[in-house]
Amino acid sequence: MLPRYLPHIRKLPMKRLTRLILLCAALIVPSAVLARHDHASGNGLADTTLLIIRHAEKPESGPGLTPAGEARAQAYVGYFEHFTLDGAPMTPNALYASADSKSSMRPRLTITPLSQALGLPIDDRFADKQTKELADALRTEAHGNHVLIAWHHGEIPALIHDLGGDSSALIPGDKWPSDVFGWVVVLQYDHKGQLVAAKVIYEHLMPDDRK
Repeated sequence: MLPRYLPHIRKLPMKRLTRLILLCAALIVPSAVLARHDHASGNGLADTTLLIIRHAEKPESGPGLTPAGEARAQAYVGYFEHFTLDGAPMTPNALYASADSKSSMRPRLTITPLSQALGLPIDDRFADKQTKELADALRTEAHGNHVLIAWHHGEIPALIHDLGGDSSALIPGDKWPSDVFGWVVVLQYDHKGQLVAAKVIYEHLMPDDRK
């Protein structure tokens, strides 16, 4: 239909023609551009709850888990399949773990049984020190709204910080104790992707779990 109006468009004064061109351009802005703007504003975390755990028990040497660690990994299946937060069910629908290295595969191994039980892949693109990259991905990429992250305890305070939290208010001394495995850090975001609540849940999942 546009060709029939071309003779009339050519007769428009330059100012009106310029306004018409700008209006048409605004109407056909690609949706991908709008999506990038939404992600930049933090909407990737909108209405999302993040759960952060340390990997399960480690041996004196080697990249795997101890028998107690393997038992915790298996226990996480029932624990997170029936996890509730403030009385509401909150089964994870997205799983992240730090990438395997020569010294440790523990974060991935810790949630592998849960991954298999839920039929969910584990996103393990980021090394343990790439906490900012993981936080950026969670802000800009599509994912579930109940996210479980298994990480190395030494980098969890940095991860909390990169996700907008105050790690020193959650972890005493801002340093996760080397002998503690049974904590779940909870970060909750509002519909604008802003952090509105944070706390630590004590699992009491294994006999030696403590506060």
